[in-house]
Amino acid sequence: MSLSHQSLPPEDRDLSPFTGFGRAHWVELADQLLVDAHRFTTPSGARIALPGRPSSSGRDSDQLEGFARTFLLFAFRVAGSAGEAPAGLIQSYADGFAAGTDPAHPEAWPRLAPECRQTLVEACSLALGLHLTRPWLWNQLPSAVQERIVLWFQGAWGLVIPDNNWHMFRVIVGEFLASVGGAHDRAEMDADLARIEGFYVGDGWHRDGGNAHSADCFDHYCGWAMHTYPVLWALMAGERGKAQLPVMRERLSRFLEDFALFFGSDGAPMHQGRSLIYRFAAAAAPWVGALADSTPLTPGQTRRLASGALRHFTGRGFRDDRGIATLGWYDEFPPLVQRYSGPGSPYWLSKGFLGLLLPADHPCWTAVEEALPVERADQVRALPSPGFVLSATRADGVVRLFNHGSDNRLAPGAPADPHYARLAYSTATGPAHPIPGRPQHADNHVGLMDGELGLSQRHRIHRLRIVDRHAASWHRPVWPAAPDGQGPAGAADARIETASVVWGPYELRVHLVDASPGLPLYHSGWQVAGEALVPRPDGGDRASAVTAAGLTSSLVSLHGHDRVQLASDDTASAFGARTAFPYVIAERAERRTLHVALVGLTGQGATAHVPDVRCRTDGTTVTARFPDGTRVLVALGPEPARSPELGGRVLEGPVRYARLTPGERPVVVSH
Repeated sequence: MSLSHQSLPPEDRDLSPFTGFGRAHWVELADQLLVDAHRFTTPSGARIALPGRPSSSGRDSDQLEGFARTFLLFAFRVAGSAGEAPAGLIQSYADGFAAGTDPAHPEAWPRLAPECRQTLVEACSLALGLHLTRPWLWNQLPSAVQERIVLWFQGAWGLVIPDNNWHMFRVIVGEFLASVGGAHDRAEMDADLARIEGFYVGDGWHRDGGNAHSADCFDHYCGWAMHTYPVLWALMAGERGKAQLPVMRERLSRFLEDFALFFGSDGAPMHQGRSLIYRFAAAAAPWVGALADSTPLTPGQTRRLASGALRHFTGRGFRDDRGIATLGWYDEFPPLVQRYSGPGSPYWLSKGFLGLLLPADHPCWTAVEEALPVERADQVRALPSPGFVLSATRADGVVRLFNHGSDNRLAPGAPADPHYARLAYSTATGPAHPIPGRPQHADNHVGLMDGELGLSQRHRIHRLRIVDRHAASWHRPVWPAAPDGQGPAGAADARIETASVVWGPYELRVHLVDASPGLPLYHSGWQVAGEALVPRPDGGDRASAVTAAGLTSSLVSLHGHDRVQLASDDTASAFGARTAFPYVIAERAERRTLHVALVGLTGQGATAHVPDVRCRTDGTTVTARFPDGTRVLVALGPEPARSPELGGRVLEGPVRYARLTPGERPVVVSH
């Protein structure tokens, strides 16, 4: 019987009242993952040939990836336990290094070369792991094997690589080479570090590549790559790293102030961005914050966050019946997976085990768990740097992300990525994926509909304002299927401006459409998924869908729509076998049209009653009154608008929001 089928240690609810998990659970799961993966080791030990579809880099690269990413997990396990490891694994990895770097061996690794750039990613894990396990592995290798490893790493220099987090992979490789007396290109390493610095945008956030003139890409890579690798490099690099560590620590601490809010009370990380098959690797940055003493989180909060994420996936299953991590979120789910991911790719979840580098007597392992931000109080937080607004509700433990800033830099004509282009994401839902041959439906989306080209997509997101509980952005609708890339006639200059006002689990969404008449507007709410769903067409102006667990997606038309409908399907999502979400259609007879809806996502424990929001419109201005008496004025469009609430006063502009509360003069926030 494999270790994957053995139970974890008994829970410790005194030390860990929220999760029951302590350090022993992390060690045991690490051992299970390592032992089960090693049942697929090739005869020489140089490769781990996990079953599954190959990546775009091919099986040779994929099998190196299986070796390298499990080796990173092995390194955290061994370095944090003074050399202790599951029986035989130290020798197995030593044998693997010997064979993999021998060009004459039939199981030799792919070279670090332009034809297989992916090898550089794995080289980083190998270099970092060798650094961490130096006393037990590197120092015990024969000098001839050490020389071959150094020679294999030399291929890192001069490679043309993606302009994103990959710059840190070469820096880590170079620093290891420097530490063992190997040739390295310090100028190229410094250039890579400078490029990473260029991705910093403020408030602890890095974009994953690109520049201020291209579309922005913000996701989990900010934590598990853009913060994690620079800090680990600085800790490797001695005096050179020590000089840069203070800035890195300050930025990481600032990032973690926001990032702690990206986890639901059930431990689920925010389901947004690429490479989500890495799952609880999202815990890497909090662990690194503790490792570098650069975190605003208490030790009890750090372990609560990390163990919550680990328990979330162990409790729902992320491994198959052979103990192998699947290409999915819980079970296998191909639509979630990028082309660059192969059977060994999920083992970058190894980064979630960084906490094992902290000794057993570290406060992160000995302090009593403390509540996550979502468990302490309802919160709404604007994050202007990445272009997000977060809303966390204590009653149901769900965290929502309203997206007015991240769109993955897609080129014109490329299909939009569902994990970047949507209006909103959460810890409890996943986006709908396009299905060839099926009518186009997209959750949390706004677009124009054409009879031949279908539904437009949201690509380049242009921010207007993100402050308090308000956000606004605009985009030009695009139709990738259009032969000329321009879409239907008269749509080249189309523009959709979207404003969000967050109120607990609900969002007031306002869309100002400037496009040719005759192109209907499509706008949708949250997709929920489960084994069983209860679609509810509640009435002429509203619809909702409910899972068996009580997760509810609701949409109420407040202005400018002709019909409310439900999209449902029996195709699986990353969260369940059946999906449903509400949407509205507006037939447009004028060039400029205004559309308003209340969109909600509520989980078990939250009130099922949809709030009664009163809405008035006047041209490009919307005034909404929430049940608690709060009134919000939303003024859209580039021209000055007149406010009926302010006696027809011209709102100098472009003005995005005026917040009106009983007994107070309006607070006008300008763009």
